[in-house]
Amino acid sequence: MNDPAAIPRQALVLLAPGCEDIEAVTILDVLHRGGVGVFGAAVGTREVVGCAHNTRLKPQYAFARKDGDRRWSYHYDAIVLPGGMGGTLALRDSPDVLAELREADARGAIVAAVCAAPMVLDAAGLLAGRRFCCYPGIERRLSGAGTCVPGVPVVRDGNLITGTGPGTAALFALEVLRALGGPADDVAAAMLLPR
Repeated sequence: MNDPAAIPRQALVLLAPGCEDIEAVTILDVLHRGGVGVFGAAVGTREVVGCAHNTRLKPQYAFARKDGDRRWSYHYDAIVLPGGMGGTLALRDSPDVLAELREADARGAIVAAVCAAPMVLDAAGLLAGRRFCCYPGIERRLSGAGTCVPGVPVVRDGNLITGTGPGTAALFALEVLRALGGPADDVAAAMLLPR
């Protein structure tokens, strides 16, 4: 019989045109280093995703909810959203992305967003009654349903993880890894990052 703890954890990282380069790459890299199976899925394109600062990413998948029950076809334990205003607006304006976030939250998966991407969580109704952080000034563009915690790089409230921006992308990704039961301290040490 298989030990559930021995099964690698899975993360779905949604990549939309205009996403923040360093956040997208750092999230993918840190989770891979921690042994997480990562699905990079393009939203709004089926090919290369052009990031905000001209990095080009070729995701393994195009994000599409399957027909019938309209759920993503693959299992994941975390859904992660890099920021960047262009990518954030593309994610926020996708009814399928909002539905996927609600479904993930309802089943207790880790739901994580960094920089401007908490705007997507707000549009999905997931910030209500929760603490979060975001890129400074983004909180003024939100509904006010949650409590913004200023001056901290990462906030975890239950299964919800948020981060502030490009300079804190590694700390954010490490918190996602930690929430998935991965070796966050070992990965941080190998990357010479503070724990």
